[in-house]
Amino acid sequence: MTLETILLAVGPGDADRTETLADAVAEVAEPTGATVILAHVFTDEEYDEVVARLDYDPMGEISPDEVAARHATIRELTDRLADAGITYRVRGAVGSHGETIADLASEVDADRVVVGGRTRSPTGKAVFGSVAQTVMLSSPCPVTFVRSD
Repeated sequence: MTLETILLAVGPGDADRTETLADAVAEVAEPTGATVILAHVFTDEEYDEVVARLDYDPMGEISPDEVAARHATIRELTDRLADAGITYRVRGAVGSHGETIADLASEVDADRVVVGGRTRSPTGKAVFGSVAQTVMLSSPCPVTFVRSD
């Protein structure tokens, strides 16, 4: 299978996993020459909070892609990918995390989706839900789960 596009889904809990996620994506993207799409999905509330923190004019237009590109975790990942010589693009979206990541994978015609997370008990998943689980069940392509403890 030839990989042309890898979607790396990054969320609010991934700030402490950037090195692990970058290494996992680079391991696949470097030898295949794949383009990495760094995707950050915001809920409506998260998006409004970030836009307010960035001090944008509330009447002005700003795209989710621009907001995502200014997110600290995305910036750290872009630095790491650029240092490794990997081609990347940044995408932002607003919606429910799991379903919107799967939708983005379809939009960019991803060959693989990479998501990060921590190991949780089955009870924890049932009580709190799991973005990674939703992505795995809804994605149009294979999903790689990068675990951190």
